[in-house]
Amino acid sequence: MKYQTVLIGALSGTYAFAAPCTSWGQEPESQRIEMESITVTANMMEEDIQDVPQSITVIDEVVLEEKGIRDVVDLIGEVPNMSVQPQHGAAVNFRGLNNSMFTSNNPVVIYIDGIPYSDRYGFDASFANVDRIEVLRGPQGTLYGKDAIGGVIKIVTQDPENAWSVKAGAEYGSFDFMRGWFNASGALVEDTLFAGVNGQYWQDDGWIENTLAGMDKDANPEEDRRVSGYLLYKPTARTSIKLTLSNDYHENHWNNGYGLPSGATIDDFDRDDAEKVAFDVPTYEEYESNAQSLKITHDFGPVTLTSVTSHRLLKTEGQYDADFGNDPLYAGLTQFNDTELDTYTQELRLSNDSESGIRWVGGLYFDTEERNQGPYGQQFPNYDPQTYAFIGNYEMNAVSVSNNDTYALFGQIIAPIGDRIELTAGARWQYIEKEIDLDTFYLPVGMSGSPYYHFEGDKSWDAFLPKLALSYRLDDAWTTYVSYSQGYMPGGFNYFATAGTAEDNSFEPQRSTNYEVGIKGDLDRFRIAASLFYMDITDIHVYKAVGTMYLGDNAKKAHSQGAELEVSWLPTSNLELTGAFGVIDAEYDDYDAGGGIVYDGEKIQNTPSYTASLGVAWFHPKGAYSRLDLKSQGNVYFYDDANKEFVEQDGYTTLDARIGYQFDGWDLYAYGKNLTDEGYITTFISNSSLALATFGEPRTFGIGVRHHF
Repeated sequence: MKYQTVLIGALSGTYAFAAPCTSWGQEPESQRIEMESITVTANMMEEDIQDVPQSITVIDEVVLEEKGIRDVVDLIGEVPNMSVQPQHGAAVNFRGLNNSMFTSNNPVVIYIDGIPYSDRYGFDASFANVDRIEVLRGPQGTLYGKDAIGGVIKIVTQDPENAWSVKAGAEYGSFDFMRGWFNASGALVEDTLFAGVNGQYWQDDGWIENTLAGMDKDANPEEDRRVSGYLLYKPTARTSIKLTLSNDYHENHWNNGYGLPSGATIDDFDRDDAEKVAFDVPTYEEYESNAQSLKITHDFGPVTLTSVTSHRLLKTEGQYDADFGNDPLYAGLTQFNDTELDTYTQELRLSNDSESGIRWVGGLYFDTEERNQGPYGQQFPNYDPQTYAFIGNYEMNAVSVSNNDTYALFGQIIAPIGDRIELTAGARWQYIEKEIDLDTFYLPVGMSGSPYYHFEGDKSWDAFLPKLALSYRLDDAWTTYVSYSQGYMPGGFNYFATAGTAEDNSFEPQRSTNYEVGIKGDLDRFRIAASLFYMDITDIHVYKAVGTMYLGDNAKKAHSQGAELEVSWLPTSNLELTGAFGVIDAEYDDYDAGGGIVYDGEKIQNTPSYTASLGVAWFHPKGAYSRLDLKSQGNVYFYDDANKEFVEQDGYTTLDARIGYQFDGWDLYAYGKNLTDEGYITTFISNSSLALATFGEPRTFGIGVRHHF
């Protein structure tokens, strides 16, 4: 088994290096340290990462294993100016761009085997069969069928070979954490028909104890299962057909935090208090996804045609303690969410096969999505507005069916200008149509009846999104670039509306204009990528509370500006140092929330002022290795709707460590995460009903084993 070291760079890329590749247990043939070139397919063609005029972070299979990166939430922690709130799915923030509540779209799209994942629910992927992950920062609508205002997480899976290969591993850790995974692939018919199957499973009992009598003591256990299989048929050297099937399931209980009565501030919450909490209503959230994709590629010689057809059915079922605690006023009351999202996509892409000179790619994209939502709502104690006398527990429930269709034409061309300059020009035109049929019910708990409010609506939007970039190769090792692009996040309807017309309950698409300048290069053992960016954002998707109900809306204008840096250094043949840094200033410029409340000049919520990671890894030719990874996140603002203000949460720093030994295809290791036991808030929500905070995991330890045969 060979060992290699992969260093994480930041803004324009995470960079893979190899110390002298040697078999475990053998001395290296040479002490010379060489940096490997990194090939990416960010522009839908193979290129050296140094030649791509945009910010790219690349993490390969080795680093995923070494750092214990288990899922997309862990991965996001490696990317500058990207963060996530793991609350009701995964809500991503990138350079000040947030998740859209009533479309559930994240500003970043996951692509795996041609299937796009943008909904915050089910926003994850298995890493059991990953060759590398390319995180492309900035709008990607000129290259990818599913538009992405912030970026794309492109998961590149491993290509099978004729000889069968099997990898498997297992871990055990704190809070009865158990994890196992496997990946097997090879030829059924040599050089013609290949097959592969992979999967992973993990579960833990959680770190919060429910102290309420009669309730399960383990308050926040989790379970996650992901299985995927494929057949790859290559009838000729020019044609390949790949069918992929996958099933994903995730279940979590309660939250990694607790609730307090309305009016509580963020300073009233403490992780120590979260470790023992009384919850009076069973709370769970389940996501199950079944997906299929068919990718057909044919090389005609001068051009290659690619067709990707996909289908994904995502089901979400959730029941939540209405007060996330044990308030007698809310005894036995719940919040609830049942949703079924059925999505079909079709992408046709044509590209030339030139490795130099003019290169281009163009395509057509279509998707259709049906969202069946309901029951979706909450229960609460009701009081007479005049006498304040209790009149019973009531339930508000919204049931809706919405249909969304997207049509897009996209393309990009890269043209050399002389020996040192390349021009990239691209554009996307898209048309989106949405319609909704919604009924809202307001009834005593346990009673049935007619809806008290109904609306039907349909709207359509079209957009033209250009992109321009100019790169200049200073010499063989250094390249600088400047780019301009526009991003887009679709508008939509409120699916928890209680009054008004369809127009009153719709919100407009969010748009961004992005400017970036960067430089990337290497000096023998040192590699660097740096950039500056500025973004104008219009019609920002925001949500506001009317009582305990949230409504989607638009803030007129905001901006985001910052810098990102990624560095990698190999001071010796068996030592690597890496760093990834991002700083950002993101503010609302024009945000009238109504009722005389104006938030001009306020920081955009959920946006850390900085992100930073530092890594030190040591490898010995005989097989021993160790690494330390420090991560830090700056202060962040959350929106406190009960008090109509933005509140600041201090930053935090965590430290992870791993030590292991590799021999004859085996890897034995032990690890610790959050070794300083830092208690930090990941989510804060406040309205007229309650305040809620969630926390990152406390200090944990574990052991693991991997085998490749």
